[in-house]
Amino acid sequence: MKTRLTEILGVEHPVMLAGMGGVSYAPLVTAVSKAGGFGCLGASTMGDQRMVEEIAEVRAATDKPFGVDLLTAMPGDLVGQVEKIIRGGATVFVAGLGVPAEVVDLCHRHDVLVVNMCGKVDHARRALDAGCDLVVAQGTEAGGHTGMVATMPLVPQIVDAVGSQIPVVAAGGIFDGRGLAAALALGADGVWMGTRFIATPEARGVAGFKDALIRAGEDGTTISRAFSGKTMRVLRNRYTTFFDEHPGELRPFPGQLARSMEDGVFHLGGGEDTPDIDPERECYPTGQGVGAVQTLIPASSLVTQIVEQAEQVLAGLARPAGG
Repeated sequence: MKTRLTEILGVEHPVMLAGMGGVSYAPLVTAVSKAGGFGCLGASTMGDQRMVEEIAEVRAATDKPFGVDLLTAMPGDLVGQVEKIIRGGATVFVAGLGVPAEVVDLCHRHDVLVVNMCGKVDHARRALDAGCDLVVAQGTEAGGHTGMVATMPLVPQIVDAVGSQIPVVAAGGIFDGRGLAAALALGADGVWMGTRFIATPEARGVAGFKDALIRAGEDGTTISRAFSGKTMRVLRNRYTTFFDEHPGELRPFPGQLARSMEDGVFHLGGGEDTPDIDPERECYPTGQGVGAVQTLIPASSLVTQIVEQAEQVLAGLARPAGG
């Protein structure tokens, strides 16, 4: 399945692993890239040294392309972090929560592509103007930090705005090959998929995350500022409910992030052995496709299933009625 996305990324399939903080570490990234998709490290919850180590682990395991995702809005030395990404051998830098204008030229000088996460048409236009190489149109159905516009209307509007100049990738609520087929029908060049890849053996996660995800129904998520001060889709629990009922206690980003850490409910980046996890209060970023996630599936098998199902759907649509 070839699209502009597979061509620009140098991969076999138009399936990108979302750079999920606390989840997308080297084992998952390597598995997706080896399967012909595009793996992306979620470095927003890593310190610089851990990020460098994870990049090195991926590069040692495969010569396939992969990327690194950071939050532009986080305080810190973005230029220095991107320089480490370049030196480590990643082929793509993905920026969330803001256009990374200050590092676009730096990336391009070293043949590293720049991807920007977009929740509005204006975000995509600004990313194009800044020189980004492709954009991810992420609807509000997505897990983690997300906007308020749904995927179905957002994707074609962003395609109309910038798609003639750079590839557009669809994200938000996509969990199988039907979603990939739908994204292509909307004019996107591929998909950026997160939640479904959490329920894989290779994904990192704190205690209770995968189990809670598999138990949740399609209405089990909520958009809350409880964990970071910015809108984040997570599994609904006692902590999100408290701030729904007491919005006056919310702090602006990143103050609320500090508070959730102080409260012992934000452990993204931890593993199954991280102590003191309360599943009824913990931050579990999850998209609305969660209701369709019922079992753990190896990441490589998941990539294959997604592509094969999309091909079957598209082939069926191409057949004449009654054919």
